[in-house]
Amino acid sequence: MQLQSFGAALTVTGSMHLLTSGGRQVLIDCGLFQGNDELEARNREGFPFDVPGLDAVILTHAHLDHVGRLPLLAKLGFRGPVYCTAPTAGLAETVLLDSARLQVDGYRHDLRRARRQGVPDEQVPPPLYEEEDVHRALALLRPHLEFGETTRVAGLKVTPERAGHILGSAYLLIESSEGRLIMSGDLGNRESGLQLDFTPPPHADAVVIETTYANRMHRPWPATLAEFRDALRDSVRQGGKILIPSFAIERTQTILHTIKSLMDAGEVPRIPVFLDSPMAARATHEYFEFGDELIPEVRDALQAGEDPFRPSTLHVVPTSAESQRINRYDGPAIILAGNGMMTGGRIQHHLKHHLWKPSTSLISVSYQSPSSLGGRIVTGADHVRIMGEEIAVKAHVHTIGGFSAHADQDDLLAFLSTTGTPHVWLVHGEPDVMAAFLPVLDARGLKGDLMPDRQPVDLTGPGFPRGLPPGFDAAPTRGAQAEAGE
Repeated sequence: MQLQSFGAALTVTGSMHLLTSGGRQVLIDCGLFQGNDELEARNREGFPFDVPGLDAVILTHAHLDHVGRLPLLAKLGFRGPVYCTAPTAGLAETVLLDSARLQVDGYRHDLRRARRQGVPDEQVPPPLYEEEDVHRALALLRPHLEFGETTRVAGLKVTPERAGHILGSAYLLIESSEGRLIMSGDLGNRESGLQLDFTPPPHADAVVIETTYANRMHRPWPATLAEFRDALRDSVRQGGKILIPSFAIERTQTILHTIKSLMDAGEVPRIPVFLDSPMAARATHEYFEFGDELIPEVRDALQAGEDPFRPSTLHVVPTSAESQRINRYDGPAIILAGNGMMTGGRIQHHLKHHLWKPSTSLISVSYQSPSSLGGRIVTGADHVRIMGEEIAVKAHVHTIGGFSAHADQDDLLAFLSTTGTPHVWLVHGEPDVMAAFLPVLDARGLKGDLMPDRQPVDLTGPGFPRGLPPGFDAAPTRGAQAEAGE
């Protein structure tokens, strides 16, 4: 088996891996690069392989950094099957249509600005894809993958198992006459407030594993819950708005369920909760159909016909006009809006209106890239620029890191503990984080390598020289160790 990584190699985003076995080619994920300008420029480089010649695509889950270039693949001539779980198919539709809308809106905005400046239209980069390309890609989806059941894909035996990251997320056991490979996709935090734990994997010859948080451990769930409860209580006493920036898939549902549980138990006051994210509202509907993936408390509520994601004071905000009216509401209220790193979306409007008020509280429940708006706020900036205007930061800022949907170091080691002694290839992580994980693997008798960017490796043979790639500088990077797409 040979693998080439054209994304998520030496970075945390753009997951895309080309597997060649027995003369057939299968693409594992087809994600969008997200982050700084250098990373996002890679989305326009084109695919360095024969797109129509691909035999199949397999998706591990529906986050944008794992599915976001699928419409571009279809636009460039791919017409083969795209295998995934049923929840992934449902969420992918929401994610990709939203991505196309944002790209088209961004292009139109850039075009208007360019024309005002006298710049020719052809110098404005067009959107990567539009809605029609999304529908072309969605028509290729084959939501036939079931946890624990083997499917034949281009001569390979593919068995998906529960990854515990988001709804429908799977890791893949891929078998051929050349060996047994595990592709982890993104693995979940075993102390998730929503997802069941990942299924322990079987023995394999090689494991390609994500390493987003391979150098750290998350705070235990009871401590995270207590921290969140105390932040809400303190914020209510301030009497102003409580802003919670959140990613639309998984994080929003976890936060809504947690708020409902705390309110029902009388541990926080029943104040209005505004869900100001149409994408999150649409995504939440998928959770009602696939409750078997969720922790017993949530699964049992769904089976009883209850809504575990609806606090009694919840108001869903469908339109931008209604979103603007929230800012005129008097008294304390929780506003849950996208996106998680505050780099866009409706949360920016609420920050502009409330961040300068001492009565406001901002509760960050997602990783914040140091260079992002959210990163500057949580690290103590006294002024930030929002939508072209300098805004003073007078709000009380709470940072809660234990809601992560990604595996930490202990989770990754637990995942590997049942795989025997495979060759371990590290992807989906910052290089310094992966470098720190190598000696941890070595201490457990496991051979580890960083998957090189775009260079083919023999997964079940001698492979790439052990350790760091030639010329690699193991100094810490300043890149975004974001929970990509969350």
